[in-house]
Amino acid sequence: MRLWSAGLVLVAVLGTWGILRAQRPFREYPGAEYENFPLPPDWSEKTEWTRARLRCPGISRGWRGGDLNWTIDYPRSDRHLLQGVRRLTRIHTRSVEQVVDLDGTDDVFNWPMMYAVEVGHWSLPDSQARQLREFLLRGGFLMVDDFHGTWEWDVFIASMSKVFPGRPIVDLENSDPIFHTLYDLDERFQVPGAQYLRSGRTYENDGFDPRWRGIFDDKNRIMVAICHNMDLGDAWEWSDDPRYPEKWASLAYRIAMNYFIYDLTH
Repeated sequence: MRLWSAGLVLVAVLGTWGILRAQRPFREYPGAEYENFPLPPDWSEKTEWTRARLRCPGISRGWRGGDLNWTIDYPRSDRHLLQGVRRLTRIHTRSVEQVVDLDGTDDVFNWPMMYAVEVGHWSLPDSQARQLREFLLRGGFLMVDDFHGTWEWDVFIASMSKVFPGRPIVDLENSDPIFHTLYDLDERFQVPGAQYLRSGRTYENDGFDPRWRGIFDDKNRIMVAICHNMDLGDAWEWSDDPRYPEKWASLAYRIAMNYFIYDLTH
C-alpha cells in the first residue's frame, strides 16, 4: 500500500513538473513602436494570472509592417492595463504580459485569456486557425481590438471564418452578462486611438460606429469578444497622458475588467 501511495505521489509530482516545464518563461520582443521599454521591478513575481498577447502573422498596408502588426501599442499598453487590473480588481496578476504563439505546441493552453490587436491586418494560416479553434473550444477566451472599417473587417473575417466557419458573429446585447460582471456598462461609446489627438476624429477609415460583437460556444458563453471600430489598446497605452481624454481611458479599463472577470467566471 505504501509503495502504491508513493507511486501516486511520484506521478503527481512528475505531472506537475511537466506542466510547469511546458509553460514558457516571460520574454520581450522588438516592437513597431517601442524598444527597450523598462521592466517593472516586480516583473518576475509569481502570480495566479496574466493576460497573454497573441503573436500572429499579418499583411502589410501603408506604414504597417506585416508581421509587426501584433506589436502595436506593445508593451506600454499591456503594462498600463495590468496595473489597472491590480488596482480595480482582486485578480492576482503579473505586471508584465505574456506573448504566445499558435505554433502547434501546448504552451498556448497555459494562458487561457488572449488579446489580439490589429486583426484587420492578421492572416492566420490553416494550422494556426485550427489551434485557435481548439484553444477556444477548450474554454479559452480571445479579445480582439483596434481594427476599423469595412476593409479591415473583411480581413478579420477571412481568418476568423477559418477558425469557426459555421458559428455566427453577433452583436452583443446590453443585457449580456459580459457588460455587468463588475461594472454596469449599458452606456458605451466609441473609444478612439491616439490618432484623435492629431485628426480630431473618433473614427478611422469608414468605421463610424463602434460595434461590440461576439462568438458564442454551445453553452452560450462568449469565446471571442470583438471590439470593432475602436482602439482600447491606445486608451490603455495613453491613459497616463493628460492629452488623452479620461472618459475614453476609463471606459477602456472598465471594458477590460468586465471581460477578464467574465472569462474567469463563465
